[in-house]
Amino acid sequence: MTPASEHVADSHGLIRVVGARENNLQGVDVEIPKHRLTVFTGVSGSGKSSLVFGTIAAESQRLINETYPTFVQQFMGQVNRPEVDALENISPAIVVDQERMGANARSTVGTATDVHAMLRVLYSRIGHPHIGSPQAFSFNVPSASGSGSLTVAAGASTTQHRRFEITGGMCPACEGLGQASEIDIDEVLDRSLSLRDGAIRVPGYTPDGWMVKGYSESGFFPPDEPIAQFTATQLNDLLYKEQTKVKVAGINMTYEGLTLKITKSILQKDRDSLQPHVRSFVDRAVKFMPCTACGGTRLNDGARSSTIAGVSIADAAAMQITELAEWVASITDASVAPLVAGLRQTLDSFVAIGLGYLSLDRASGTLSGGEAQRTKMIRHLGSSLTDVTYVFDEPTTGLHPHDIQRMNDLLLLLRDKGNTVLVVEHKPEVVAIADHVVDLGPGAGRAGGRIVYEGDVAGLRASGTLTGTHLDHRARLKTATRTARGALQIRGASLHNLRSVDVDVPLGILTVVTGVAGSGKSSLIHGSLPAFDVVVVVDQTAIKGSRRSNPATYTGVLDAIRNAFAKANGVKPGLFSANSEGACAACRGLGVIITNLGFTQSVETRCELCGGSGFSDTVLEYRWQGKTIAEVLAMSADEAAPFVGTGPAHAVLRRMIDVGLGYTTLGQSLSSLSGGERQRLKLAIAMAKPGAVYVLDEPTTGLHLADVDNLLALLDRLVDAGNSVIAIEHHQAVMAHADWIIDVGPGAGREGGRVVFAGTPEDLIATGETLTARHLATYVGAGRSNSG
Repeated sequence: MTPASEHVADSHGLIRVVGARENNLQGVDVEIPKHRLTVFTGVSGSGKSSLVFGTIAAESQRLINETYPTFVQQFMGQVNRPEVDALENISPAIVVDQERMGANARSTVGTATDVHAMLRVLYSRIGHPHIGSPQAFSFNVPSASGSGSLTVAAGASTTQHRRFEITGGMCPACEGLGQASEIDIDEVLDRSLSLRDGAIRVPGYTPDGWMVKGYSESGFFPPDEPIAQFTATQLNDLLYKEQTKVKVAGINMTYEGLTLKITKSILQKDRDSLQPHVRSFVDRAVKFMPCTACGGTRLNDGARSSTIAGVSIADAAAMQITELAEWVASITDASVAPLVAGLRQTLDSFVAIGLGYLSLDRASGTLSGGEAQRTKMIRHLGSSLTDVTYVFDEPTTGLHPHDIQRMNDLLLLLRDKGNTVLVVEHKPEVVAIADHVVDLGPGAGRAGGRIVYEGDVAGLRASGTLTGTHLDHRARLKTATRTARGALQIRGASLHNLRSVDVDVPLGILTVVTGVAGSGKSSLIHGSLPAFDVVVVVDQTAIKGSRRSNPATYTGVLDAIRNAFAKANGVKPGLFSANSEGACAACRGLGVIITNLGFTQSVETRCELCGGSGFSDTVLEYRWQGKTIAEVLAMSADEAAPFVGTGPAHAVLRRMIDVGLGYTTLGQSLSSLSGGERQRLKLAIAMAKPGAVYVLDEPTTGLHLADVDNLLALLDRLVDAGNSVIAIEHHQAVMAHADWIIDVGPGAGREGGRVVFAGTPEDLIATGETLTARHLATYVGAGRSNSG
């Protein structure tokens, strides 16, 4: 008989999940080996993220938060306990997801990974001339001096008055942002009109609104006189006057020049967070240029004057990381040897993870989701922590097949340091290295949420599950490709690392743009094609909207549903909106009660009055085809399409199903959608535009192997309907299915930026000269016996 102590040791080597019911999970029980690499597979919407992120990682975070003192918890926010009966033997979880790193204007690749902090220490030690401490090289620390009082205990308390001086590295002209904005006044003002007639052309500044009244009734200029007739002083006051108190309609207000106000209220915000019409205004009215005082380096003269071997910290931050790693390796000063060793290790990690083409001064907000995820990994590769659970969300997103092996090596390295690695992933290359596989399904949404297989990779192949049967599936090259009907001409493209690229992008066919990460694909396509009126860009950026937004409101399907309910019951459509007349009185249509606990983050609990539906009892008495409005919103697109019958709503729901979103419910929050799901929802709406040029950014993101075939069929239907499709993509199945391939490279960063091939997939393989050609040849060679 096995000793009890061994049973205890064995049980501690497993993460045990009992009765997990988060989202669509149907009472899942599963045991996950610790200190191993486990890959979670299954179709989109099968419950992988609900199990890994919503249950295991969420409970780990909740338990960690509970160990902190109450006053610390107040500032960390409330984490609700996931719907699960029991969770045993979980270790601290670190989630490395694909959320973009935010667009804080002061955040760069260097500051986000602490590499810039290490460089600042290096320059403060051996830089010549010596200009001060590490903060003297920080573009986020201004220089300042002053005085203050300090109370010290010396017998009786005494107060001392002391001078202080802070020497920071911030450029005073641009305040460390590296760029200055120039506002086109003629886009801000219509000089032929008066203020009361609508001279101010800024979004939100209506002639009868308070924003404009603050100017028209300030007394500084005539409100009914055209701007063109203003004196120089009056125009200056309108645009540039510093803050001053004025009285408008008997109310005290703070007056501020128009350019100063819009700079603070609009220009200093993340561009992507702005509403589309405001973003359009910014693009028209504002020109951003490198700061002339610091040359865009963000640093003041002092910080730029100190050098190591003739290289300033600004020069170092602007280097491609592969070059920076070589330069750091050349520093032999023994006094900083440990610091240099640590810096070299971190920079080598950038190169190993496939990000050697970046520079430290690259704004973190410009990184793609995949780049952001790999940048976050840098923080953990050198960590001394062990027995940690690392949780990854499709870490191969944005990676060329050439780069996936390096990602695999890093995942295995984290495991071999004594950690548990949990990976949600679809790519066969990653599944192949798993110690353990958990496959969820069998379908998506309500048809999923169960464990259909758990074990090793060989067992998965023989399991008969959708994942197992598609693991070795390969798409074939087309036997015949379409003929282009014209082209969009790109000439002299020089954005980022592009080297004055000229290329014709064919129309009327499926074109795939590929190349290693950082080669210049996105710069070429996103930096050039949106200028053409016929181009529709469908990307993975977040869909703007409130917490009340859902697929039904975003697609417009809810309008048709509300009208149908109204007609069937002889009442107004507004009654069937949880945002207005039909809202539950207790939760005001949110479905949850929000309790503000002072300093802590608000706590949400399900509204007991409406049961979480957000609708009043009166509204829920009305039915259409036997269903309440809440029951219809709880339907998936698959269920709702036949229910709503024919018409525009049915057409939209069919398109949602076509793009692989049939499992999403009409009433679920948009914030719950992944980047790939967001892109496919946008595509479902955009597909209504005939004769368009669709630009898709990695449309296979988040798609199961079985769903990729459905995507290819959808792309074919789009092209056959008279549209053009341009996909930036790494998936070999999409490359093989293309009519035309534009391969950018040959490498990344400064080693890329050129079109190294343009032609059919068959011709690309025949040349065999690029990384893409070699990987595509291997892919189709392995799948010759499979149907395409």
